[in-house]
Amino acid sequence: MSAPTTSVPRPPAPTAAPGRSRGGRRPRGSAFLRHRTLYLMALPGIAYFLVFKYAPMGGLVIAFQDYLPFLGIGGSPWVGLDHFVRLFTEDTFLMLLRNTLVISLMLLVFAFPVPIVLALLLNELRGKYFKRSIQSVIYLPHFLSWVIVASIFYVLLSTDGGSINNLIVDAGGEPVPFLTDPEWLRPLYIGQEIWKGAGWGTIVYLAAMTAVDTQLYEAAELDGAGRLRQSWHITLPAIRPTIIVMFILAIGDFLELGFEHMFLVMNSLNREVGEIFDTYVYTTGIQNGQLSYAAAVGLFKGLVGLLLVVMANRLAKRFGEEGVY
Repeated sequence: MSAPTTSVPRPPAPTAAPGRSRGGRRPRGSAFLRHRTLYLMALPGIAYFLVFKYAPMGGLVIAFQDYLPFLGIGGSPWVGLDHFVRLFTEDTFLMLLRNTLVISLMLLVFAFPVPIVLALLLNELRGKYFKRSIQSVIYLPHFLSWVIVASIFYVLLSTDGGSINNLIVDAGGEPVPFLTDPEWLRPLYIGQEIWKGAGWGTIVYLAAMTAVDTQLYEAAELDGAGRLRQSWHITLPAIRPTIIVMFILAIGDFLELGFEHMFLVMNSLNREVGEIFDTYVYTTGIQNGQLSYAAAVGLFKGLVGLLLVVMANRLAKRFGEEGVY
């Protein structure tokens, strides 16, 4: 006779934890509920980009049409790439490209490093109230419109009673046409950009500096490193990823200098060095009513900016940095 077999009880099957699926993953709905506050905070920014950035992209179709407002987008005739051919073959294209590239390069060389330097200097201040006072002073120009900024510089630099020219005349010199001389337009433009935006640009870098381990500074101080060496060997390498991300974003705006600022400082005497793509779009699209041609110019700027961002991001990743995406 065979021995009776005894059945060994099997352990009970593991049950999923509350809030998790059988595979161990949380349902998407629960993740949304847990982070609902963050999603609500991001909602205004998402709505802004949807309404003012992505929705208007549907109108770029008129760059390939001979758009007539009374016919609309659906009824306007198609012309293909005619507007782009016109853009690249006109004599003004080289002037627009030269002026835009020169000013953009000057902004990268002179304006981009200023917030980094200011942030390093502010980081060295130890007096809390003094530091906050300095920050408030350098943040203030950011909240002024370009109309106010241009008016302030007009009062200072005008040849007819301007404060700077009055000082030059009192010193025995001749008035300098800062506002009309083509040679002064680009330095004036760069100076106004630095004065208005440098202080506000320090916020990102100061936030990045708060994540630096203070023990690194203490160890460097014990080794005899001064403030300058600490900033060079500790602070700058720590905020290097932030600098690279901001640089990539600045590269994306290489042809996007903005209409308002240049329109306010440019006049008929310095137009040859001040006319850029943004002011050209306003002149051809709004003043002359060539909406399709202006849309083609804007689409060209956007495509170049996208290409530059992709190239700069890949270059950053090749050198071991994180990049934007």
